Amino acid sequence: MNTAAPILLTPGPLTTSARTRQAMLEDWGSWDDRFNALTASVCAQLLAIVQGEGSHHCVPLQGSGTFAVEAAVGTLVPRAGKVLVLINGAYGKRLAKICEVLGRDFSTFETAEDEPTTAADVDRLLHADKAITHVGLIHCETSTGILNPLADIAQVVKQHGKRLIVDAMSSFGALPIDARAVPFDALIAASGKCLEGVPGMGFVLANKQALAAAQGNCHSLALDLFDQHSYMARTGQWRFTPPTHVVAALHEALLQYQEEGGLPARHKRYADNCQALLEGMADLGLRSFLSAVIQAPIIVTFHAPTDPRYQFKDFYERVKAKGFILYPGKLTQVDTFRVGCIGHVDAAGMHAAVKAIGQVLQEMCRRELARESL
Repeated sequence: MNTAAPILLTPGPLTTSARTRQAMLEDWGSWDDRFNALTASVCAQLLAIVQGEGSHHCVPLQGSGTFAVEAAVGTLVPRAGKVLVLINGAYGKRLAKICEVLGRDFSTFETAEDEPTTAADVDRLLHADKAITHVGLIHCETSTGILNPLADIAQVVKQHGKRLIVDAMSSFGALPIDARAVPFDALIAASGKCLEGVPGMGFVLANKQALAAAQGNCHSLALDLFDQHSYMARTGQWRFTPPTHVVAALHEALLQYQEEGGLPARHKRYADNCQALLEGMADLGLRSFLSAVIQAPIIVTFHAPTDPRYQFKDFYERVKAKGFILYPGKLTQVDTFRVGCIGHVDAAGMHAAVKAIGQVLQEMCRRELARESL
């Protein structure tokens, strides 16, 4: 943990290690053989996390995770295709918006923000609409922290002969996904999430056959995954200027990921963080939005205090002054705030954050009561 700066208890960007930050101090030539080897190593390690070396290509892309989501939809969904978008939060809605902007036909199925989509839902919807060619799923919906049943849904999609696109932005590297058992055309994530790199690079783990058939689909030159992969396979280089420092930081973060013990160890640390957070906040009287059975150990949404003295901006600034940066709520109907469990932080850090939050809530109330007594 870096105690010289606030700890980012957010879903990304997040707190990184000193080694990861140190890796960004070297400048890299974008066509240099050493940098090309760095890119190849990163892609190989990303595929290995899901055991996807034999079935999928890793296609890295400049930009945030949303760039990669748009690239996956634009490249892998034919212009005459139709996407069923499963929604229970803001990022499902964003996926639907991407389909709309790209001119891809789509339908949506929306559940409450605390209700996972089920495989039975998907089975019924695919039976009802034979025009659907692809299903878009958010694995862990970052707006609440809800976990959707990826493996079960993937099997139903396969049984119907359809294709699955998974936004795994907030789950990749921390929650187990096995490409040998979970069929998908695209699994999408980014550098600045559970791998504990810095923001600036998305990537798509694309089914080899699906990607090979995708030539000419894409609406965009820069976001064409077929072209990006073809060029990289031929030259070892990125088509356009790569985020060299981001790639170097991710490479270093992946080395630390393996040193820690890979996915099982990363998952355990985040789960311990989540448990420490939930227990500590409950002691403060703060209720989590989701039930434990659907709560992913990535980010937790809490109901805001009901005291009228509470204002999120004041709360945020006071917690920040004590060394922790939180995240505003993403829900439209309920007043909430969010606390991330990911990043270079452990359970001791979460206990310290809870202590700071408790102190701030007491300070806010005492200040207001003092004013009322004047």
